[in-house]
Amino acid sequence: MQEFFDFIVQQGDKLAEQTLTHIGLTFLSLCLALLIGLPTGILITYRPKIAAVVLAVVGVLQTIPSIALLGFLIPILGIGSWPAIVALFLYALLPIVRNTYVGIREVSPALKETARGMGMTTRQVLTQLELPLALPVIFAGIRTATVINVGVATLAAYVAAGGLGEFIFGGIALNNPNMVLAGAIPAALLAVLFDFLLARLQHLRGLRLRRVALAFLLITPALSAFYWLPGGISGGLMVGFAHEFYGRADGYPGLARTYGLRVTPRLIDQNLMYEAIHRGQVDLISGYSTDGRIKAFDLRVLDDNKNAFPPYEAALVVRQAVLNQYPELAKTLHLLDGRLSDVVMTELNYRADFRHESPEAVARRFLTEQKLLLPPTPKQRQGRIVIGTKIFTEQYILAEILRQLLDNRTTLEVVTKTGLGGTQICFNALTTGQIDLYPEYTGTGLLVILQPPPALADSLKADREAVYRYVSREFQSRYGVSWLAPMGFNNTYALMMRRAQADRLGIRSILDLKRYLGDKD
Repeated sequence: MQEFFDFIVQQGDKLAEQTLTHIGLTFLSLCLALLIGLPTGILITYRPKIAAVVLAVVGVLQTIPSIALLGFLIPILGIGSWPAIVALFLYALLPIVRNTYVGIREVSPALKETARGMGMTTRQVLTQLELPLALPVIFAGIRTATVINVGVATLAAYVAAGGLGEFIFGGIALNNPNMVLAGAIPAALLAVLFDFLLARLQHLRGLRLRRVALAFLLITPALSAFYWLPGGISGGLMVGFAHEFYGRADGYPGLARTYGLRVTPRLIDQNLMYEAIHRGQVDLISGYSTDGRIKAFDLRVLDDNKNAFPPYEAALVVRQAVLNQYPELAKTLHLLDGRLSDVVMTELNYRADFRHESPEAVARRFLTEQKLLLPPTPKQRQGRIVIGTKIFTEQYILAEILRQLLDNRTTLEVVTKTGLGGTQICFNALTTGQIDLYPEYTGTGLLVILQPPPALADSLKADREAVYRYVSREFQSRYGVSWLAPMGFNNTYALMMRRAQADRLGIRSILDLKRYLGDKD
């Protein structure tokens, strides 16, 4: 508990900023929903033939999973504010439209006839009778829409739209419960607070309710102003970093320490970063040096002059108990030693990421070209191996290579658990026996899992072999986990820009970037 409060104090400024952003995003989308939903609800009250159709359409929109809706909107609207605002707007429509319609329809027909008998026009009946009497029901719909939007707005961080979801996504990526709670608890408290306040308004009556309703309609745009478009502009460059890269010691913190580089990035899901820079929505991203989209989108990897990022040689980490139990396992896995060079791995990633070949097909083609597959023969399966992966393309390809190779050459039953999340999640699954092996990177093992003193880490990270020897020895002694020989490629962290823009600005390295940003300060 003390660690959580310490984290809150340390991140207080950012937490306050993201809370205001979250409130603004919630009420901006709510404001749009009110502008569209209230007139729509009123209109269908007088058009019964289209009422069922309109309610069915907004009802279907509400049933679409939020991540799926964002995924659908990204190709149309890109990343950033608009997909998040549109998604929240669509989710808020149903309760507002439906409750406006129901509230007006439930006004007593006798009262309406009396009003018309007194000479009131249709507009007067609506504004002076139906809407005032329907306000409690309408406010119930607004209350529901607000609470829904507070919860769904946490997903805005997935598309770099800010909000408390930045803490939640970052915490999941880094396996940091304090960071997750720092986003989840304020979001829950906001939902409870808004629900309580709107419930109080809902129960007012008469002239008082009408005055409060008018005040609420005026306050909503003001609360929307809390939301500003995500920043991330540094020296004229729009920066986008993955949540994990921004928080990991071997990511942005190490970069800032080594180069003195200071930027304010948008935090983007790592699977969207390349699309964002390709579309011109950001100018500088964090990435991986063997990613196939570097080739596909003609990106320049900036030279790391000072070795801020340690070597990330890919190797398999395996529980020693499993190696002892199944001697054939190590013999088979060693067939991959040195076979996956940087060029080969980049090509495999390119096929999956850009040409949209399945990881299974990519893996089978690689194994066939390397002549590692034997003619299939009937086998009686004995024993079981569980392969885990992190949540990006390269790991999925490696998992398929491992699965097909072991399935072909051993009698073991092979199971894959893909997309386990960040490093700590995979490593915890390994040490607790939920998985038996997974592909890891030496730099990650050094700085994320072992976390040696900075002086020792700095003395090691310029030497690939020294890093491998250190992590191999320490993993074995501390955790009973073996590092097999490197597979041949070094997938280090990297900063990337569009090649044409980098050439125009004269930026080829991180030092060039630092000088450029310094000149712009």
